[in-house]
Amino acid sequence: MNRLRLRLAATAIAVTVSASVASGCGLVSSSGTFHDATLPGGDRPLADSSLVVTSKSFTEGVLLGKISATYLAAAGAKVTDLTGAPGSASSRQAQLNGDADILWEYTGTGWVNYHGETETISDPGELWQRVHDVEQRDHDLEWLPPANFNDTYAFAASAPTAERLGVTSLSDVARLPESERTFCVDDEFFSRADGFVPMLETYGIPLNAPGGVPSSNVTRMDAGVVYTSTAQSAPCNFGMVYTTDGRVKNLNLAVLDDDRKFFLPYSGTAVVRDEIINRYPAIADLLGVVSERLTDDLMQELNGRVDIDGEDPADVAYDWLKSESLVE
Repeated sequence: MNRLRLRLAATAIAVTVSASVASGCGLVSSSGTFHDATLPGGDRPLADSSLVVTSKSFTEGVLLGKISATYLAAAGAKVTDLTGAPGSASSRQAQLNGDADILWEYTGTGWVNYHGETETISDPGELWQRVHDVEQRDHDLEWLPPANFNDTYAFAASAPTAERLGVTSLSDVARLPESERTFCVDDEFFSRADGFVPMLETYGIPLNAPGGVPSSNVTRMDAGVVYTSTAQSAPCNFGMVYTTDGRVKNLNLAVLDDDRKFFLPYSGTAVVRDEIINRYPAIADLLGVVSERLTDDLMQELNGRVDIDGEDPADVAYDWLKSESLVE
C-alpha cells in the first residue's frame, strides 16, 4: 500500500463517480455536492469558466476538494464536482488524461509515488520546487505554492504520558530507558523502506540491537487501533500517527518533533492543469487565499468534524469558508 491512506469519511462515500446536474451548484458526484455561495461583494473573476474538481477518497482529500469546488463556484465558475474518486490512482489519472482540472496532492506523494525518487529532502520548500519542476516538465501540471500544513508520518504520545516522560521530540524518546521505549505501528509502516526500522536507526535505537528497541517493545496492529492504544498508553507509549488526523486532537495526543528530519514532507498542494491555469489565472490567486489559511491544527479540526462527529464534508467546507469570510 502506498503513502496515500484511504481514510474514508465516517459518513459513507460511494465509490462510483457518476455526475448529474444540480441546479445552482454545478454537478453532483458520488460523494455529494457542494454549497451554493458567492464571494463577498459579488465578485465573479471566474465567470464563464468551466472547471472539473476531483479528489482522492480519504477524508482530507474530499474536504480539500469540497473547499475548492465551493470557493471556485462562488467566484463564478461552473464547477463539476468529482470529489471522492475511488482509489489513489483514479483522480490522478483523470487529471493526466485532461478529464479533471484541479486536484489537491502532497509533495511527498509526487516525489516518491509518482516519480519513484528515493532521496529524502527534508526542506518542504525545496521538495515542493523539485516536484513542481518535474511535474510541469513531464505532465504540464502546475503545482501551486503549498499550503501551511504537512500531512506526514509522526509519532505521538498521550499528553499525560509525554509530560510524565518529559518528551517533546523523537530524540527525547531515544534517551528514555529501554522499558519506556514502546511503540505501536501498523504493518505497512513497519515494513516500509522509509518506515519504522530506518527511523529507529536514524535516532540511534536500532531494532533488536543492544541499547536499541527489542521486538517485544513493538506492537503491530491496525492503523485505527494505534490511535486509541496510544491514547491509553497501553500497550505502547508511542504510536505512529498522521499529523493532520482528527484523532490527534480528539484523543489529546502530543505529536513529537521529528528533530532529525527523518520523515519526508507531505505538504498539501493544489495542482492545476497548465492549460486551465493559463486560461484562468485567477485560479492561482483564489486557491492561494485558501492555502495560506490551512494549518495542521485546522486540518485536524476539519478532519475530525467528518471522521469523528459525522458531519458531511460539503457542510464542513462551506462552514469553514464562511467562518473565514471568504464566501457568503
